[in-house]
Amino acid sequence: MSPFTDIWRWHMTMVASILFRVTIGAATAGAILLLGWVAVAASGPDAFASVAAVSGSPFGLFIWFGLTWVLLSFLLNGARHLINDTGAGLDLKSANLMAQVAVWGPIVLAVLFWVVLFATGKVSL
Repeated sequence: MSPFTDIWRWHMTMVASILFRVTIGAATAGAILLLGWVAVAASGPDAFASVAAVSGSPFGLFIWFGLTWVLLSFLLNGARHLINDTGAGLDLKSANLMAQVAVWGPIVLAVLFWVVLFATGKVSL
């Protein structure tokens, strides 16, 4: 055990940083899924119809929701890094606020996005 485990505690900036690294892996998986979707689309209408059916299933919509969250997390964390790279937002209060936005913002925005999709009839179960 590290001697610092008694004094070390989680900070929102650490959560945002770890989450950003997790989204990199999830974005990679999403890119592989997208490449697979393009390959199936090029295979013909029957193959595309089967993939479209899976994409429209509850499991497929769950995956799409997750990829939406990943994209929004990537954008908000990227904006946080861009602001920090200019030298702004490095004080404790600003860093914690931007980390809160980077962690919770993608969840709120993804839910709102999918509520709009369902409300407008673009997506249904």
